Parts: sequence; structure tokens; C-alpha cells
Amino acid sequence: MELSLITVENLTKSFPGKSSPVLALRDVSLEIGAGSLYGVVGPAGAGKSTLAKVVALQEKPDRGTVRLDGLNTAALDGRRLREVRRQVAVLDGAAPLHAERTVAGNVGAPLEQLGVDGPQRRNRVGRALDLVGLTQRATLQPGELTEGQRRRVALARALATGPAVLLADDPTGGIAPEEAGSVLTVLDRARAELGVTVVLTTQDGGVVRRVCDQVAVLDSGRVVEHGNLLGLLTDPGSRIADTLLPAIDTPQSQLAAYERAADVVLIGFAAVGALLPEAASRFDVELATIGGGLTRIGDTPVARFRVGVRGEQADPALAWIAEHGAHVTHLTGAAKHLVAA
Repeated sequence: MELSLITVENLTKSFPGKSSPVLALRDVSLEIGAGSLYGVVGPAGAGKSTLAKVVALQEKPDRGTVRLDGLNTAALDGRRLREVRRQVAVLDGAAPLHAERTVAGNVGAPLEQLGVDGPQRRNRVGRALDLVGLTQRATLQPGELTEGQRRRVALARALATGPAVLLADDPTGGIAPEEAGSVLTVLDRARAELGVTVVLTTQDGGVVRRVCDQVAVLDSGRVVEHGNLLGLLTDPGSRIADTLLPAIDTPQSQLAAYERAADVVLIGFAAVGALLPEAASRFDVELATIGGGLTRIGDTPVARFRVGVRGEQADPALAWIAEHGAHVTHLTGAAKHLVAA
């Protein structure tokens, strides 16, 4: 059975508290597309890990439904529930490896439990280790590896069983920044090469920026924002956009030197590289970048610039930029404040 689309409908989950139940999830609804790399981001205590456990069928919600390819998991029990659970792998950074086993032995452990025979098990272990880039360390023991390498062994172990869905709860937590990129690369490869639907939770917006194509922002157990990541970046009120896009800090004195000012979000190679110079040339205006900067969302360049414009055609130039795919927020300046218009 292949599982792909994940639909979360009105999930509420609570845990016993000292005086009253603690609500971890509050009426959460999401749709996670097949083959996507979906990020759930939010502060500590937002409910991210609880959501991952409910989607992985490790916790039952108080109310609401998790559907895997339209299948209502709440209606499953016994053997059918176990079959579906095997399609959903979980990477838990806190779950230890077996210290007495080799790297290959750790990856093969769940296959042994499933009764996979020796030759097939060795083949699947080899493929999983190749995917995570640890083939040359197959005979080492976990204590001989770095923390980032151990996390990749845990990923290989989760992927060796051939799941359709991978839940990665804080996959880079506790790993040095120089090793975190290798873990994220494995998640991206699992999605691209194996077709696995990956759901990851994190407090780190940088993780979302590097690998996710869809995102939900969770806060106090509620979804406060969700959607296509690049689409959310053009929303000036978006929390994720404010987190991921370059900050803008322009002195009022610099802004006052221009007839018009605007914040411009540009997405993609063509827009970032050519749209502003083309507008300046086409409308014969001076168009200067006076704040902001460049970043990348996955492989896509994204810019948020504050631009100052001088010239008779300043307004048409900004309108033309907006018509050609940029998101433009016009600014009016008082002596002390900038106001979006």
C-alpha cells in the first residue's frame, strides 16, 4: 500500500495537567501533498512534536481525524493499524542507536524484526546507507561517529523499511551547524529519489528555508499560517515571510531623499537579476536599493529590497514592477515612521 496525501482534520489533543488538561493541539487542520517536504515551524511548546506523533499514529487525538490517502485512521485497529503504521516512519533525534551493533546492524534492525531475509536485508541496508552517504562507515559502531553521522544512521534506519511517509521531529536538533546540512540533504533526497512524503518539525526558520516547499506555522497549538512557502513570502503580513526574508532597516534621512519608496519582494533568477534595472531603463528613473538583501529558499533566489525612486515616471515604474511578478508595498514617510500604503 502506498500512502501519499495526508489530511489532518480538526485535531484537538490534550494531556493531563496539575489542575486542568493542557491543550497541545487546538482544532488543527492541514493538507500535506503527496511527495512534498512539509515543514511545521513554531516556538518550543507550540505542539509540533504532538502533531508529529498524532500523524504517525503514535498518539490518539481527543477529537479530529488523520486521513492517509483518504483512509480514516481512527477506524483502524489490530493488524490493519499495524500495516498502516509500517508505512509511516519516524525519525526521533532522542531515540538511541544500539551501541553494540555496527552502523549496518543498526540500519538492519527493523528489517530483522519484520522478518526480511538475509540477502534482501543486506541489499536494503546498502541502499539506505548509500542514500545517507555512510557506506564507508557501515562496519563502525555508533560511538565512532559524530552526532550528525549518528542522526543520518537513524535516518537510514527509518528509511530502510520503505515507508511512504517520514516524520522527522526536530531533525537537526543538537547537531553542529556544519553537520545539519547533511541531514537536510538526506531528507531532500528521500523525497526526490524515493518519493517519500516528508513532514519535519523545527523551531529553526533556516531549516524551512533550505528544504521545505510547504509550511505551517504553529503557535500555542493552533495553525496561524500555512501554505506554499514561496507564495507566503509575498504576503506582507506573513509571519514566515518576516522570519525568512532579509530584514530592512533604512534611516528616515535616506528615505527622504527619494520621491517614492517601496518594499519589493522578488522571487526567481529572472526577477532578482533583471526586473529592477529593466524598470529603471524603461521608465527613465533613478531606482536605488536602500535596504534589504538576498536569500535563497531551497534553490530559488529571493530578494526583499527597499527601493527609492526619483523621476517623473516613478509611480508607473513601480506599477510595472508589480505587474511583472514582484510584490510591491508602497511606503509613505512621516518624519519618524514608515507606513505601508
